[in-house]
Amino acid sequence: MSKRFVFVAMLALAFALATGGKAHAEGRDLESASPQEVVDGMANKLVRGVANVATGWFEFPKQIYLTCRDDGAAKCVTVGPLKGVGMTLVRTVAGVGEAATFFLAYPGFYDPYLDPGYAWQKE
Repeated sequence: MSKRFVFVAMLALAFALATGGKAHAEGRDLESASPQEVVDGMANKLVRGVANVATGWFEFPKQIYLTCRDDGAAKCVTVGPLKGVGMTLVRTVAGVGEAATFFLAYPGFYDPYLDPGYAWQKE
């Protein structure tokens, strides 16, 4: 690892710990979490954010498929693409947000902004 990466990671950890705000999820909060749990949470949030920026476009065919499956052919052709474009934008912007704020234990304890956390996961 480069010295610059280690410095940035330590700076982000120090900032997250210095904010003093509690982040609750599954009984965990920032004050009682070990440094390893905090760094794991940050890393997972950063990777999830970058993955959602890169794969946000998966939402387009996914939403068309889900609309066809749940609502039939008429809505598949009309509503599906609109939902696909909308969710592509939402997923990509959420990914940018997660990547930009990976050092903050928000929402919850580094929980994903969207559910499911990745475009390829089952809803």
